[in-house]
Amino acid sequence: MADAVVVGSGPNGLAAAVILARAGLEVEVFEAAEEFGGGCRTGEVTLPGFRHDLCAGAHPMAVASPFFRAFDLAKHGVELLAPQVSYAHPMDGGRAGLAWRDLEHTVDGLGRDGRSWQRLFGPLVRKWEDLVGLIMSDLRHPPIDPTGLLHVDPGIELRMARRIVEQSTPLWNLRFREDLAPALLTGVAAHAIRPPRSVPGAGVSMLLGTLAHVRGWPVPRGGSQAIVDALAADLKEHGGRIITGHRVDDLDEFDEVKAVLFDTAPAELQRITGNRLPGRYTFALNRFRYGGAACKVDFALSGPVPWQAKGCDRAGTLHLVGSREEAVAAEKAVAAGRLADRPFVLAIQPGVVDSTRAPEGKHTFYTYAHVPNGSTEDMTEAITAQVERFAPGFRDLILATHVRTAATMPAHNPNYIGGDISAGAMTLRQTIFRPAPRWNPYSTPLPGVYLCSSATPPGPGVHGMNGLYAARHALRREFGIRTDPLELLSARA
Repeated sequence: MADAVVVGSGPNGLAAAVILARAGLEVEVFEAAEEFGGGCRTGEVTLPGFRHDLCAGAHPMAVASPFFRAFDLAKHGVELLAPQVSYAHPMDGGRAGLAWRDLEHTVDGLGRDGRSWQRLFGPLVRKWEDLVGLIMSDLRHPPIDPTGLLHVDPGIELRMARRIVEQSTPLWNLRFREDLAPALLTGVAAHAIRPPRSVPGAGVSMLLGTLAHVRGWPVPRGGSQAIVDALAADLKEHGGRIITGHRVDDLDEFDEVKAVLFDTAPAELQRITGNRLPGRYTFALNRFRYGGAACKVDFALSGPVPWQAKGCDRAGTLHLVGSREEAVAAEKAVAAGRLADRPFVLAIQPGVVDSTRAPEGKHTFYTYAHVPNGSTEDMTEAITAQVERFAPGFRDLILATHVRTAATMPAHNPNYIGGDISAGAMTLRQTIFRPAPRWNPYSTPLPGVYLCSSATPPGPGVHGMNGLYAARHALRREFGIRTDPLELLSARA
């Protein structure tokens, strides 16, 4: 019988399992799907030879998070390839805002707003490790760095607070004089699938915008599957096991296991634990809200996307929506439960740096559009129209497509309730109190039962920190092991 069990094999579940196994425990991971990896899988869903990331595609936090910096993906054979342009925001008329990895290069391309961009991001870029430590903390204790030391530069909190206030209030346009820079920033804020002028949206734009100018927004060679493959290999090296094709339906399966960690949405935790959870905690989980969703469309292309604006052909990620005002209108429509006339489309073109994703001369193209939760709408045509808007001739390159609507997302990953790929609406309340107002958001009222999914702080993203925090609590409370997880990760086998 295992000492600890993890239910769900996404990046957070595998991160927790790796830490538990490195602490000397016997660990088993149970996955309902036939393949492990959760939101980090890669597959041939259009045509043979075209490898598509099924959810997560670009990974700025995989090179920045304390978990992955201690784990060291490169030493585990994962090659993260950073495009010259981290993200681009094309506009009508053949123009585009370009966020180069080099901050000064970005500044030079933003005209009169260049210096304002420099003042916005320069102080954060210089202190990016403190910024990551702050945002990727459990929001209850001092941040941790990759060496395990508790530290934070008090100045980073003030800098972030000032910028979040600015970009989440009517002050957000005062910094800029032209239209490229505000559109470029708003595209990043929309990753929260919330109206961009919000506290969570502003926080996302500051973190991801900073990382764009530090180590970029890389894609793994061969696909995002490489990240979970590395975690799985390390788990097995330390004696752990992954059991796929096993849907857990009852907590009784693990009666003799000291610690059970759920890399699941709160709704799945409730389903599996049945009526065991006390009323107050159940009430809190029932109040947990799922937010705006995604309709994912993958394209197999006969050649590279013919972007009209110079520089977009060097970008790994693109935000296709137009001006700041159009982005706001699109996200407000989704928040109100409506489809936007011109949706926000996130696109990734891995072939910019990774030729292994498609047969020679051909390309994979990753897109998703923001839609209301539970939407059954096939957004292939709407997405195609948005791409064609900024890349005339795109239609002529399409060899095949594959669509996954918001309503069908849970069949691919049960954590994506109604197509919410953030595993819970990114409201201000639910950013801090995920999934319930508790000092320890990872523990549950049930002895030995923990939650380690993106429904806990610090929220969504391929960074492994939710799993790290949950594993740390389980090690201390259930096994009396107080070794810092980052020390366990840094130790070589």
